[in-house]
Amino acid sequence: MKKYLILALPLALSALLTGCVGTGPNTQQGAVTGGALGALAGAIIGNNSRGGDALGGAILGGAAGAIAGGALGNSVDNQRGTLYGYPDEPRRAYRAQMQPPPAPPPTPPENITAAPTSNAIWVPGYWVYDGYRYGWVGGHWEVPPPNAHAYVGAHWENRGGNYVYVQSSWR
Repeated sequence: MKKYLILALPLALSALLTGCVGTGPNTQQGAVTGGALGALAGAIIGNNSRGGDALGGAILGGAAGAIAGGALGNSVDNQRGTLYGYPDEPRRAYRAQMQPPPAPPPTPPENITAAPTSNAIWVPGYWVYDGYRYGWVGGHWEVPPPNAHAYVGAHWENRGGNYVYVQSSWR
């Protein structure tokens, strides 16, 4: 029974804490996997140490593994452009202004490289206006998140006289 507690406590803690760091799939998977591996390694090291404290080693190893695994998974989520939020929540960010932005500069040519995976989709580059100037966001490959059906590019919408910037998102 004590062996199950040694592994269950860090797993439960890492699963609980993954909701705090974001809901990206790789962040969660990394935290849970890191917590499990860290708990196992910590229990073995703790058991083989002088005091024979397998439980303390499992807790410490599980916490360290969950943090490290979550951080590594989060970096993958950020590289893939994962948007954080609840599954049923619309994944958009808005910024309103009274007048439409000026026309963007001409679109520069893009060098489309080979797809990194067979399910990756090319997201073309676009101009982002911050209220003062435009900045270019280069095109890149993205693997669509689970259950995504379409990519909607960033754009401006007129909503009742206010122009609203809508960030790109997957639907």
